[in-house]
Amino acid sequence: MYYPNNIEDICYEESHIEQVTNQIKSQFYDYFDLFIQSEAGTTLSENQVRKLAEKFGSDGIVKARKKDIGIVLKRVIAEGIEKFEKDRNSYTELLDEEALEEYEDNPAGFKSALSKDCPIIRGTLNSPAKELDKYKYEFRISNPNELLTVSQNLATFANSYAEECEGFEYDSIETLEDLGFESLDTEDYSVFGVIGGGIKSQFVFKLQPAYFPYRSKEAIWAFWYLTNKKTFGCEEGSQFLMINVEKSLTNQNYFYPYELFSFYAYQVYLLLKKEAEKNSVYIPEMYRYVLVDQFLSFIAKKHEEDIKFISSSSEDKSYSWI
Repeated sequence: MYYPNNIEDICYEESHIEQVTNQIKSQFYDYFDLFIQSEAGTTLSENQVRKLAEKFGSDGIVKARKKDIGIVLKRVIAEGIEKFEKDRNSYTELLDEEALEEYEDNPAGFKSALSKDCPIIRGTLNSPAKELDKYKYEFRISNPNELLTVSQNLATFANSYAEECEGFEYDSIETLEDLGFESLDTEDYSVFGVIGGGIKSQFVFKLQPAYFPYRSKEAIWAFWYLTNKKTFGCEEGSQFLMINVEKSLTNQNYFYPYELFSFYAYQVYLLLKKEAEKNSVYIPEMYRYVLVDQFLSFIAKKHEEDIKFISSSSEDKSYSWI
């Protein structure tokens, strides 16, 4: 069984993608201003951020104090890379293509390694949170061969893509097709209930942060706000949300296609790069999506109370990020 792309066909139309992209560009600058003034949310208290947020929109953002954008951005980038690297070896060692090949004679050993050595999976399996019981069950009954094959597919795709991008002007990508991520939303790159959109994206993000953004639940929520909660012609509401009308529950769309997410994350990267260059700051290409992840996480954090209020019950949270 495979997670379907729970999204309307219109979301893949060129005119629709252009509308979404334009809205992201429109919303970006106010968020970037707050991102800098709060130093990615590290220097202002939650109450201060909330007060600034009250001014967001028609009244603009009231700056707590003027910041040197270049200095702040350099510091934020350095801190983001340092945090990113803390557990990266755990992923690169586990998902090393030669190491994965050695597990072909012992798939059960690989499943055990996932549970013990993969930070995102280990943390989930060891969590006392009741809402994660469903994930623990799915992992327990998952097929070791399937886990190994999908992990190999992800590692091979990530590394091959990075090699193909050498000598290619990545920042010149213009269309969804140019990105070349369509196959990542197929069954070959997912294990139902265990390696979904979030964990899949974490794997490739840790392997090749130059080309693969992390599709976290915070990032999906961030795009809802970056698109100003608009539907752009979608009959079922925003593509970034899943709404259960019967239960009056709302959650981020944890089925959101990685291909589309990555294209919009790419747009955010281009906007961040433009602001960085204006302030004589260089975003290391090999870590381009680390800064994007920081920025999207910041937006979600800024709206944390609002998200908590409208999010679904724990019944649906077990798959809200995998």
